[in-house]
Amino acid sequence: KFSAPILLTTFAASVCAYHIKAPEVGRRDLFRQVASSGVAVAFSAASSPANALDACPKGSNNCIFTTWTPPSGTDDNAAASTLKKVIESYPQEGQNKVDLGGWTIVDDSFAPGKTASIEYKSGIGNFAKFFNGGKPFIDDLKLEIAGNGVVNVRSSSRVGDSDLGVNQKRLSYLVDKLRAEGWDAPEPKY
Repeated sequence: KFSAPILLTTFAASVCAYHIKAPEVGRRDLFRQVASSGVAVAFSAASSPANALDACPKGSNNCIFTTWTPPSGTDDNAAASTLKKVIESYPQEGQNKVDLGGWTIVDDSFAPGKTASIEYKSGIGNFAKFFNGGKPFIDDLKLEIAGNGVVNVRSSSRVGDSDLGVNQKRLSYLVDKLRAEGWDAPEPKY
């Protein structure tokens, strides 16, 4: 995965190197080279995965990155459908003393090649009252569904250095439901 700044820096360096080696190149020729290379840069950036999830920061205590794999032979659309069903089965009132403020599907892209996004809210307990201005803490769950139905998962808290196990409890609940559907889903670990 290449970022646009890296591609543009590499491109600018190559144009400068070309210009230094061939000072006889006119402005029009240089412009044509820049324009045609710009198309190549745009094409290479467009062909990289648009929804690639970021890894969790090293040593993070409030972010989990994992992979869930559907049963062998499962059609990718069927895998996405099962995933959506499991996500929607999560209790709005939370479970295991987490997510007591409910959840919302922010991006309903449960399809191969897409990334679905869900927002979970804590209840308004003492931590939220004292440390978050009386507002619930919000966690994000991102589900990147590959063309083969394999799902890259990132569950993370928006603020703080530790989530007191909230992301792990949430993912454990979802992992249990997916395993009941025959999926290979490891126990979530920070």
